[in-house]
Amino acid sequence: MSRFCARLVVLPVILGSALMLQGCLVGAVVGTAGAVVGGAAQVTGAVVGAGVDAVTTSDEETKAKREREQREYEREQRRCQQRQSQGRDC
Repeated sequence: MSRFCARLVVLPVILGSALMLQGCLVGAVVGTAGAVVGGAAQVTGAVVGAGVDAVTTSDEETKAKREREQREYEREQRRCQQRQSQGRDC
């Protein structure tokens, strides 16, 4: 009879332990999956951010481009004036 009682006590303990371990396992899997998805999202965000940077220009780049174009225009105007002073067309 004592073996029967012992089995009645051990069986719920084993089943309860198995259920708790499954919860830990599921939690670990979900946590790992979340970390992987989160890491992938960060990588994706970095790639998208780099792509946006590649196709957009900053204010500094725009200013530098305008200054470069202005210098080229002024250089061409000086050349044209020199040609005109020599009697040639621009």
